[in-house]
Amino acid sequence: MSVLYLHFESPERNGRVQKLNRSGAHILVTEPRWPGFFELAKKEKPYAIAMDFSYAPSHALETADYLAKARETREAYFYLLHVPGDRLDIVRKRLPNASLVTEEELAKVLEQKEKEARARALEKKEAAALARKNARAKKAAAGMIGAPKPEKPAGKPKKPASKAPPKKASRKGAVKKSPAKKSAHPKKKK
Repeated sequence: MSVLYLHFESPERNGRVQKLNRSGAHILVTEPRWPGFFELAKKEKPYAIAMDFSYAPSHALETADYLAKARETREAYFYLLHVPGDRLDIVRKRLPNASLVTEEELAKVLEQKEKEARARALEKKEAAALARKNARAKKAAAGMIGAPKPEKPAGKPKKPASKAPPKKASRKGAVKKSPAKKSAHPKKKK
């Protein structure tokens, strides 16, 4: 499970990313600069997108709004961090499905989602193993696996019959094509 974390390069960014890494999720960090963030989002198809508003909140809002509407990323969960108080109303209006969280809250959410994803993966793996086991049991019951192979009769092995090359069709009955007739009206030269 991957999470796209959009934050401008700053001294605080590394510490914030480390907090999120403790959740066990794969954190992809990039700056919200066009087209880099969008190309990364299309390539990685993140489960969630976390947008930090601590630097350039207007730019962060536009970026988050774009990602929330883009076909490739509209299904992702959106988490907004460090949204200034004077921007809360407009953020809630433009991004109604996004969650306003702190790094600690986001780390807990990601940790829970990561546990759920691991449990689902384990269930799928066990179901696939059970399906393979059942398929082998069906084949064994049908005599496909473990049945003795019939013995070949003793004696001289037969040679495979050689195939004669196909005969070519006779040209006697073929009709000859006549050359195309010339038109009675020759083309005029200009």
